[in-house]
Amino acid sequence: MSQINRVLKSKKIAWKGGIFPGQILIADNGIEDVLPYEENTHFNFVEDRNEQYIFPGLIDCHVHINEPGRTFWEGFDTATKAAAAGGITSLIEMPLNASPVTTTSENFHFKIRSAFGKLHVNCGFWGGLVPDNLKHLDALLEQGAFGLKAFLTHSGIDEFPNTDENHLRDALKILKKHGKPLLVHCELDAINADDKLLEANPRSYHAYLKSRPKSWENEAIKLVIKLCRETGARIHIVHLSSAEALDEIRKAKKDGFPITVETCPHYLIFNAEEIKDGQTQFKCAPPIRERENNELIWEAIKDGTIDFIATDHSPATPDLKEMESGDFRKAWGGIAGLQFLLPAFWTGARKRGIEVGEIVRLLSTNPAKFCGLDGKRGTIMRGHEADLMIWEPDSSFLVTEADIQHRHKVCPYTGMELFGKVKKTIVRGFDVYDDGRFLHLGHGNLLIGHGL
Repeated sequence: MSQINRVLKSKKIAWKGGIFPGQILIADNGIEDVLPYEENTHFNFVEDRNEQYIFPGLIDCHVHINEPGRTFWEGFDTATKAAAAGGITSLIEMPLNASPVTTTSENFHFKIRSAFGKLHVNCGFWGGLVPDNLKHLDALLEQGAFGLKAFLTHSGIDEFPNTDENHLRDALKILKKHGKPLLVHCELDAINADDKLLEANPRSYHAYLKSRPKSWENEAIKLVIKLCRETGARIHIVHLSSAEALDEIRKAKKDGFPITVETCPHYLIFNAEEIKDGQTQFKCAPPIRERENNELIWEAIKDGTIDFIATDHSPATPDLKEMESGDFRKAWGGIAGLQFLLPAFWTGARKRGIEVGEIVRLLSTNPAKFCGLDGKRGTIMRGHEADLMIWEPDSSFLVTEADIQHRHKVCPYTGMELFGKVKKTIVRGFDVYDDGRFLHLGHGNLLIGHGL
């Protein structure tokens, strides 16, 4: 046995597929062993958390950090601090909103250099699929991109144009060879487009919702399911918001095709009926939909149709969010919520009978498996990295601007009471965040995608 330098004890540790009393033995940066709980242990350096829950660190597979190039929107330093404050120990960053976009191996390495010395949690990167970079995909994937992200509508960033069916099909052949997934923003904006109401009423959330109907999402999901059936390549549907697409997804999964799905907390705890005109902090794409729709997404989480939860953290400056004008036509479409993945989701989940242990599956184990990180992360077990999160599911807190670690404070959760307070975040054995304080910063590792 390696030299044990730390022991964490609790009567509520997530291990062996349940919640049990135990003690986690940490040596260097890893978990040396997990043993049954003992009141009087012979180990030194014991930290007894009593009734607090100890879970594997959370993994967010969908984050926009925007560095390099648009670091004034966000950056590795502020984003990974916010992640640590929310119990997230690993994240995978998206290829767009930064400049240059991550669509070549050269840009991938530029991204890595930009992150050097600024990571407070572990971080890996998705590559991008755009119409003119097929020749770059092999090198991008071989260098360690976890997979590729594509848009079927305008991404909001001109240097990251959307792709078409033929281009997707060609890229899927390459991805299948590497065993890596294609992540797709599923909206086809040529279908039933109606933005006249929004032009006439730019502050109206109802008009914005009508301008991006469910049919955009439904038809796009039908397309990617068709491509998955044709190629057998892994396809992942990001930020699902239309419950009307669920039956198509269920059928494809039942037929054994490698389709995975995520949704986000903002599609679950906010409802279109409650968003007031001019509240552009709620603007995202696809949009937050009606309560009845969102309750069906909750059911899809319960029955396993949706594989995991991610934030799609997509921050911007207050002026880009049009906070003064409240103009939904011009406002940047993105939710800043990285820090609140756990409490936002748990606040809604606890009301719907979802057990506390399901947090492990939806926010740790399944994301780790999806990204190929499950050999070292996503569960508490011997041989895994000592990436841990300690929290109190029954403790609530009021979100204030002073608490928000994102670079900018524009956040739809401000003023809300959320449940599930993160007490400590441990990355590779180091206490990065401890009850409102940042302690050992800069210990995040670069994550490299190896495929499945």
